[in-house]
Amino acid sequence: MPSRSERRARPLGRILAGRIIAFAALAMLAQLIAVLVEYARDPENLARLVLERESAELAEGLTHDDTRLGFQLPEALAARYRTANSGYMARVRTANGVVLFSHCDEDCAEHFLPLDLHPPTFWIRTLVPGYPLTFAGGHTFKPGDHVVFIEIAVTGDPQGAMWGVLTEEVLDHMLVPMSLTLLFVLGATLLSLRAALRPVGKAARQAERLDPLGTDARLDAEGMPREIAQLAGAVNRSYARTRELMAAQKLFTSAIAHEIRTPLAVIRLELEKLDHPAARRATAELDDLTHFVEQLVTLARLEASDRSGFVSIDLATLAEETVSTLAPFVYAHGASIALEAVPAPPVLGQPALLKDAVRNLIENAVRHGAAGAGGPSKAGAGIAIVVSTDAGPGLSVSDDGIGFTPAEAAAGGKAPGHYKRAGGLGIGLEIVRRIARLHGGSVEMTGNAPHGARVRIALPPADPLTPAR
Repeated sequence: MPSRSERRARPLGRILAGRIIAFAALAMLAQLIAVLVEYARDPENLARLVLERESAELAEGLTHDDTRLGFQLPEALAARYRTANSGYMARVRTANGVVLFSHCDEDCAEHFLPLDLHPPTFWIRTLVPGYPLTFAGGHTFKPGDHVVFIEIAVTGDPQGAMWGVLTEEVLDHMLVPMSLTLLFVLGATLLSLRAALRPVGKAARQAERLDPLGTDARLDAEGMPREIAQLAGAVNRSYARTRELMAAQKLFTSAIAHEIRTPLAVIRLELEKLDHPAARRATAELDDLTHFVEQLVTLARLEASDRSGFVSIDLATLAEETVSTLAPFVYAHGASIALEAVPAPPVLGQPALLKDAVRNLIENAVRHGAAGAGGPSKAGAGIAIVVSTDAGPGLSVSDDGIGFTPAEAAAGGKAPGHYKRAGGLGIGLEIVRRIARLHGGSVEMTGNAPHGARVRIALPPADPLTPAR
């Protein structure tokens, strides 16, 4: 499951898309400024564009058939060409001088061409240089078989026709083309990025399933971009170094455990020859030390275990066999043990390891759980242990002892997530956790009301076609 920081991290595609859009926006802004500066430096060209736009909008009011030609001022232009002293004047006439529309007095008529003059296709004359725009001009249109000449005069452009022209220029020649380019570039970039990162996602899913201690624990860098392949190679080399370190640690732990076992056995034989209370106490402490060494050996053996020898196991049968084997040990320490087995789906695993896990939980309860039961200080005295199975499938060991306390409270916060009983080192529980992890399962620890603890080993079910052992 991804960590909180991984869930909060933004996808690379979103980061890249955001940066592309940001830089595209900056490019558009820079180009917009450049366009405005260019037009500001050339008022004659801007006046020509205003003339073309205004005359084209006026031409939309032309109506015609084969013999008749008419004009109706568009409502959108009424504020300019139907209002007195608006600063905008217009005249619409035919080539032979017939006036179809006129918003012009005698004073402005001097800005237009004479009615008896055959008009050119396009003309413009600056009346006052610079800004605000003041000009006159005309444009010829041919609706059907007719020829119509539309003349316009603008004095000061009080209604900002210039800004309408600039807006159209920006939309038509800058924003729309750049937006389309941005969409294609962004789409191509994201598709390319997705294709390039597909092997990275595959490697991430593979890494989630990898066991760093496995001999085949490595990421496949095939098809990755070179930079990502270098990262995968670094991870593979890190896995290799981890395996080397763990192998050295395993060898060291196993060697020490085996070297200590023989002297401990010799010392115990010598102590048994002494008939003295101090010798009996020393023998009990020596038994605890021997148990600790055996746990170290078990941990070393677990590091070398794999799933090649897994078989289908019936948990109820395994629990019954384990309880039968350990019952003499439990009763010898003044505790009791019971079995509550229900039918459960078979699981794949090593029977010896799962028995070790249950045995460690039972021995843990016997050796370190008595203080909470209200009995004497002797290990296991008064403890009631119940071994059960469930349809999860799972194996559980519960008791009415002292329960567990977080190991980090005793270790200065250096072992988060681990628990132990008072007087114990927590090695037995670590063995159980590693066995569960080797079988693809987990360990669940809960309280056992009114006091005590319940440890459940949750396991994945086996293939239903595999016969149970």
